[in-house]
Amino acid sequence: MSATRVSGVAVARTARHRRARRPLLAALMAAPLIATPLLPGATTPVLRPSTAPEPEPTSPILRLDPAQRAAILAQAESLPRLRSLLVSVGGTPVEEHYFNGATRGRQANLKSASKTLIAILVGIAIDRGYLSGVEQPIADFFPAELGEADPLRRSITIEDLLTMRSGLETTSNRNYGRWVGSGHWVRHALTRPMVDRPGGRMVYSTGSTHLLSAILTRATGMSTLAFGRRYLARPLGIDLPAWVRDPQGVYLGGNEMALTPRAMLAVGDLFRQGGSIDGLELVSPAWIEASWTPRTMSRYSRRQYGYGWWMRTLAGYRTYYAWGYGGQFIFVVPDLDSVIVATSAPEPGDGRRRHRRELDTLIDCLVVPAVERAVRTAAAARTPVRDRSAGGPRAAVAAP
Repeated sequence: MSATRVSGVAVARTARHRRARRPLLAALMAAPLIATPLLPGATTPVLRPSTAPEPEPTSPILRLDPAQRAAILAQAESLPRLRSLLVSVGGTPVEEHYFNGATRGRQANLKSASKTLIAILVGIAIDRGYLSGVEQPIADFFPAELGEADPLRRSITIEDLLTMRSGLETTSNRNYGRWVGSGHWVRHALTRPMVDRPGGRMVYSTGSTHLLSAILTRATGMSTLAFGRRYLARPLGIDLPAWVRDPQGVYLGGNEMALTPRAMLAVGDLFRQGGSIDGLELVSPAWIEASWTPRTMSRYSRRQYGYGWWMRTLAGYRTYYAWGYGGQFIFVVPDLDSVIVATSAPEPGDGRRRHRRELDTLIDCLVVPAVERAVRTAAAARTPVRDRSAGGPRAAVAAP
């Protein structure tokens, strides 16, 4: 199965991720992407010029080691629930594969990876002044629903919702059916019993992210769908289709959003390169930095969590990722300048947990090491080698 190439994106990473392995990547910046034009009749978003550094010179496309690539494909093709696997380096996709009937244009249900998209939209709303900041109390947006609620409940902030530390009882897992079966999802989520103080331990809850969607709707005067299309999807040149809404018309925050795997790759690349595209800032570097700062930890997975992004180490590299039920992932590995996307069958099934373990092994033990080797090989081929006999540098011979 051959990989499919698409156009790339220039790199403009935040300073925080230039430290550990920056010399390794010096010659691996990809060519700029020409953004897809807005749809006819669409309103052009007001975008700020980027303050990110100019991209470095274009480099040839990396290629994975043939033996490592073959091992990756053999393992991937053995996973009956896997639907896609994409890898990009420096904004240029180097591997693109679809499995078990999936196709390039088929959108994947992101499941809880939708929470990452909602968090991105919250950051954009703050950057553009629709929201004052993460410390803003949610009582500002729900006066009728909260009424004369106790001060503890009224003190919940936007940050508490972003980090799953509202203190409210979860609406997920065994409580999910009762929540979506209620006549008012916002009110139901806000009136759950307090099981901890705001800012305390992590209580994973789709209801918390749904409250963020409701806040976006009330603060911007646009639906979450319209806001997401205007400020994220259209500038990226991707399609954001409509998804489930609650009885009051608020788009579900934190579940059921859908993107093609290529669109998922574009979202990951936006964060990899510092939030800008074609010199226009969509997401501020400050928001990316804040999103990728550990805020809490899941007591189940023991993984760190920021503003809608999970954090872990893959093959020795710090990785930030969106994670959805069944095996929907966007991995961003800044020190390898890479993004990895995987989608899977989202339906429940007996093999779901096994699939997640095997997919984890595929990414951690095969894909990331192969990308690392390709990056190192390409960097070495472009690093001047000192000619000891002449006492000066000479150009290295490029790898075949």
